[in-house]
Amino acid sequence: MSTLELKTILIQRIAEIDDKPFLEAIKILLDTKVESATMQLSDKMVQQILASKKEAEEGLVVENALLEEEIEKWLKEK
Repeated sequence: MSTLELKTILIQRIAEIDDKPFLEAIKILLDTKVESATMQLSDKMVQQILASKKEAEEGLVVENALLEEEIEKWLKEK
């Protein structure tokens, strides 16, 4: 089934629904998808992502499990 065929089927089925709460739930799903697809990153966000990527490439990372162990040790010392 192509994307166009699937869209047509969904449009037809939605047009047959009279259950307002159900339609509102569908709208929330669609709104969420549209918002996530159109999210724009600021210049600062892009720079932070690039800096993080560079740090990872340079090996300047700590495994999450090791970090959690260090945090637990630090909390016990307090």
